Amino acid sequence: MLSASFARGRITCLRRAVSEQAAYEGLSGRQLEDFVLAVNEITTNAVVHGGGRGRLRLWSQGGRLWCEVTDEGPGLPPGWMGDARPPAGLATGGRGLWLARMLCDHVTIVSGPKGTSVTFAAVRD
Repeated sequence: MLSASFARGRITCLRRAVSEQAAYEGLSGRQLEDFVLAVNEITTNAVVHGGGRGRLRLWSQGGRLWCEVTDEGPGLPPGWMGDARPPAGLATGGRGLWLARMLCDHVTIVSGPKGTSVTFAAVRD
């Protein structure tokens, strides 16, 4: 499908490639927009919080389009609970993972001192 490394300054190109591949795989309209937004948020998190770069994989399986974003950063902060509550109204961060959870299915987050992996899916209509 699609497998790519990315870093600061390359997210726009990656987002375009994801959008094209997702459309090819059958996503359209709002579903396509939501999936690409989630990918953008998670890849941006990898760059900002996960060491400045990451790796993205996109594949189709079981009627879903899957995305996995990994980084080699320090992992999520201690005490991070990962609940589904929206971030505070004036908070400047904390929306990326929340948005991915709201826009996609089967969001899985695995994080430790050697990096974070976020996997999520969009169901094709």
